[in-house]
Amino acid sequence: MWAMKMRTISNVHGVWDAIGPGSQDVKHNSLAAAILFQDIPEDQVMQVRNMATAKEIWAELRTFHIGDDRVREARLQTLTQELDNMKLKEMETIDEYSNRLSGIASRSSSLGEVVDETKLVKTFLTSLP
Repeated sequence: MWAMKMRTISNVHGVWDAIGPGSQDVKHNSLAAAILFQDIPEDQVMQVRNMATAKEIWAELRTFHIGDDRVREARLQTLTQELDNMKLKEMETIDEYSNRLSGIASRSSSLGEVVDETKLVKTFLTSLP
């Protein structure tokens, strides 16, 4: 969610090129860094204060918010197992169960792995009593 929000704000201000591919334009770089600084707590600002470019700041903050690839893969594996083991709880309504399925799909999507709709429907139907 954080990365999507930052990318959108940076695109609106026309400075994503300073973050994404990395720009040598000092003005774009400064504006991109200022946008990133607006959405992080002071302790994180202190962690990235010595980085020279917005691209470096983005990489550090992205790792903090999303995690490195190994952490992301571990989270995705956990979500996949959770999805595979989903069952309707005894006192749970269909809406509540559907929301739990959607929540797993959303978290998986935010980590870069889109859960196929067919898999969601199959999980939903096979886990009903």
